[in-house]
Order: sequence, then C-alpha cells, then structure tokens
Amino acid sequence: MGHNNNVTEFILLGLTQDPAGQKVLFVMFLFMYILTIGGNLLIVGTVIASPSLGSPMYFFLAFLSLMDAVYSTAILPKLLTDLLCDKKTISFTACLVQLFVEHLFGGSEVFILVVMAYDRYVAICKPLHYLTIMNRQVCILLLVVSWAGGFAHALLQVISVYLLPFCGPNVIDHFACDMYPLLGLACTDTYFLGLTVVGNNGAMSIVVFILLLVSYGIILNSLKTHSQEGRRKALSTCSSHIMVVVLFFVPCIFMYVRPVSNFPIDKYITVFYTIFTPMLNPLIYTLRNMEIKNSIEI
Repeated sequence: MGHNNNVTEFILLGLTQDPAGQKVLFVMFLFMYILTIGGNLLIVGTVIASPSLGSPMYFFLAFLSLMDAVYSTAILPKLLTDLLCDKKTISFTACLVQLFVEHLFGGSEVFILVVMAYDRYVAICKPLHYLTIMNRQVCILLLVVSWAGGFAHALLQVISVYLLPFCGPNVIDHFACDMYPLLGLACTDTYFLGLTVVGNNGAMSIVVFILLLVSYGIILNSLKTHSQEGRRKALSTCSSHIMVVVLFFVPCIFMYVRPVSNFPIDKYITVFYTIFTPMLNPLIYTLRNMEIKNSIEI
C-alpha cells in the first residue's frame, strides 16, 4: 500500500467561486483573524504579566488561548491567500501538515477543556485542598497529557491519510484539508477507515462533551452550599466555560458523528469551529471575568 504519487497536490474549491463574494470573505476573515490573534495573545500576555492571575485556572486559560491562536493560524492564512488567488492548490505534504496541526490543536483543546472542568471542580467542591491538589507539578502534568492526547489523535489521522492511495481525483470541495473530504478522494473503499475516523473524532467528542456537561452539573449543584458572592463568582466562570464547550463541541459532533459523507454545509460548520470559536473564546472568558478585565486595564 502506501502513498501513490499520482497526486502531488489538491485543488481546494474554497467557500465560494464568486469573485465579489471572495473579496467580502477576505475582508471579513482578515478582520476575524486579527481579532483572534490579538485577543488570544492579549490573554496570554495578561496572564504572564499579572501576578494576581497566578492560579491554575489562568495557567490553563493562557494555554487555551495560545492554542486557539495557533489553531486558527493552521487554517486562516491559507484560506486568506486562497481567497485572493485564482489557483487554489495545496501540496500533498502541506495538506498533511495542515491536517496534523488542525487535529493536534483541536485534540489538545478537547483535553484542555476537560482539565479546566476538573480545575473548576476542585476549586469549587474542594476549595480548602485546591492549591494542594492543583499544584504546579499537577498542572504541568495535565498540560503534557493534553498535548500527548492531541498528538496521538492527530498522528492517527495523518497516518491513515498517508497510507491511502490517491490516484486521480484531487479536487477538494472545501477550504482546508480535513478527513472526510480526503477520504472521499481516495481510490479505495474507505468505509472501515471512515468508521475509525467517526470513532476517533466523533466518539471522542460525544464522550467528552457528556463528561463535561455532567461535571459542570455536579459543580453547579454543589454551589447550593456556597455564599451568595461565592455562588455568583463560580457561576460566572462556569457559565463562560460551558459556553466555550458548547461552541466547540456541537459543530464537531455534527461533523464527525455520522457516516462519512460530505455535505455542502460542512464547509460553513468548519468555519464555525475553526474560525468563530477561537475568536469568541477570549471574548467569552474576558467579558465574564473580572480578574482578567482588571489586569488588562492596569
């Protein structure tokens, strides 16, 4: 088996073929990209610079923001250039790199969101032991585990595509390299591989999503015993976490929990979780978080 060298590049059809539409999208996405990078790096910088944001929650938030910045960089610059060019191609290698980066950061983000839920659980349900449980070693370990999980997840995707034979059709009706469009172009029956993708992406998304919702349920339930002020603070952090989780997982679940097929709407859903979510995350976290707001103003 192994990679057939007939296909050295793919042609991306992008979001629209209409030149005027492409210009509008270019301006819109450029603005969003600047906002995403600016917003996320602002959070990273603020957390690093502010002694008051030394708690594990902000440590993870800074990494989430860093990941969102890189994640959107895996997608947007290429999309922006393609919107200006007539010939939208991506080499086989670049396609694999994009697939890898996208799933490495997307996968790690899934794990980081779980870690952040655990962090909130400890902070709210075991406040007296919080700093002992979430000590620096534990935080770094959890971060490493998140990266390792994302890495394993991305590696599986890339290896499975690399081993597929591509022998003719090389037009991808999408603006980025992703699993389903690529499986559709392979010159072999990808039914079984498709199921593993559904397992690797879809099942992971559903399980984690349910896990997160249950854990936030437990956290919110335990707030009954807290003071009014404590309750308000915990609610505002948790609600922002829950918003980010929903924004990230719902489109992912729609994309991957179904038989392998490519719907025209997929491209727009991908826009949602590769472009909107990374842009919204810093907004959601900062708007709902007094400590960060105050640190930015200083």
